[in-house]
Amino acid sequence: MNFTLVVLQARMSSSRLPGKVMSLINGKPMIYWQINRIAKAILVDKILIAISDQSSDDVLANYLDSIRQEYIRGSLSSVIDRFVKAEEVYKPSAIVRLTGDCPLVMPELIDKCINQFQKEEVDYLSNTLVLSFPDGLDVEIINAGILSRLTSFELSNEEREHVTLGIYNRRDTFKVRNILSEQNLSHFRWTIDTEDDLHFVREVYKHFVSKETEFTYEDLLSLLSKQPSMNRIKVR
Repeated sequence: MNFTLVVLQARMSSSRLPGKVMSLINGKPMIYWQINRIAKAILVDKILIAISDQSSDDVLANYLDSIRQEYIRGSLSSVIDRFVKAEEVYKPSAIVRLTGDCPLVMPELIDKCINQFQKEEVDYLSNTLVLSFPDGLDVEIINAGILSRLTSFELSNEEREHVTLGIYNRRDTFKVRNILSEQNLSHFRWTIDTEDDLHFVREVYKHFVSKETEFTYEDLLSLLSKQPSMNRIKVR
């Protein structure tokens, strides 16, 4: 039986834009909208937020308590340990890894990735190995037991921080797949690392007041085609 767990990693101590996950968008913290958009994905069974055990994340933990959102706490630097802990506690058949700086997450894309993952016998599936979707729509799915197995290797600090890096660094050991967009939009920047990124996302959400959890990928592309000056383009 499939039990798909989304693990959304988040922290308050971002070096470039500290506290961004609690930045207000349409009157609510950014992470509120991300959680509620993820919840629209039909094939997601549970959402868990993975935050650090540092005091800097206490304010985030308190907020998650206030909205009755489940979370776990673990190492700030070895993020993979939080994911292994999540797997040990919840025993999912697969983990969907998402990051807390992507409030334009698209539930229909999450479902598309999960559906493809369930059809294939792979250890890892994502839309990030070959970039084609806007930066900020990253979806990674890891089969049960793979992250625990990964920790048996001598991982670099970077592999411990970036969780799945150790999987696709070892393609002779793990079976990986990639999903491509029909149109290459990888030059679009929809993630939040800077004040300019945050301003862009706030402008997007202003256009969808009262529909913050309902607007689709197509809706956003349509908006940006009508107002191309809004969009953020990655510097190559």
